[in-house]
Amino acid sequence: MRAVAREEPRPASPSAGGRVTLVGAGPGDPGLVTVAGRAAIETADVIVADRLAPWESVAWARPDVEVVDVSKIPFGRSTPQEEINRVLVEHASAGKHVVRLKGGDSFVFGRGFEEVQACAAAGVPTTVVPGVTSSVAGPELAGIPVTHRGLVQGFTVVSGHVPPGHPESTLDYAALARSGTTLVVLMGVRTLPAIVAALVDGGLAADTPCALVADASLASQRVVRSTLADAVADATAAGVGAPAVAVIGHVAALEP
Repeated sequence: MRAVAREEPRPASPSAGGRVTLVGAGPGDPGLVTVAGRAAIETADVIVADRLAPWESVAWARPDVEVVDVSKIPFGRSTPQEEINRVLVEHASAGKHVVRLKGGDSFVFGRGFEEVQACAAAGVPTTVVPGVTSSVAGPELAGIPVTHRGLVQGFTVVSGHVPPGHPESTLDYAALARSGTTLVVLMGVRTLPAIVAALVDGGLAADTPCALVADASLASQRVVRSTLADAVADATAAGVGAPAVAVIGHVAALEP
């Protein structure tokens, strides 16, 4: 009796033309979507969109486009990343051009590379269209440069999704406090009190200028200028909520 080697199952190959395009759609104003991003939307068979993506841009798509809402709402309805990956692969494997529409830039705290990896494992080709990241656009739209000649020579972008000291945090806040760079915190409204405390404990002066930019690029945009010590109280008094970008450093005090 002859032994027959068993082959591991392989991912199904996508039908001809099936592909995924990750489009970083910027901070919210559809006017900040790139030309390449708009072209991808206009040719999409399926659009898989985030909560923070500019939904007005879906109007650029063909009338027969299928739109899949995979919004991740804080403390509310949320689509697991594994399900988003499955949706992308499923539609692309059926021969469709799938646009994954994401706020900001897909590779800046956007899990875009996880989606690229999932598509690659299934044999689905991908293209990434860079987007305008709110880490730079948010401060800029509030009139705040993240660097300024003679004042600061760099900026550091961090996620405030988990607070300092959390088991999942990989950030050294004492090192950030000593870095001499502008600190830009995304997704940090809820954890701002802990972040402020960690930076002050790390040696950053409590009177360091700080600004919060909420709803950057939208008609509802608001800017709160403060100091590190007063930022939490001032943001609370102003009713600042997510999404907001925090800018910590001397540039936050600059005005035209």
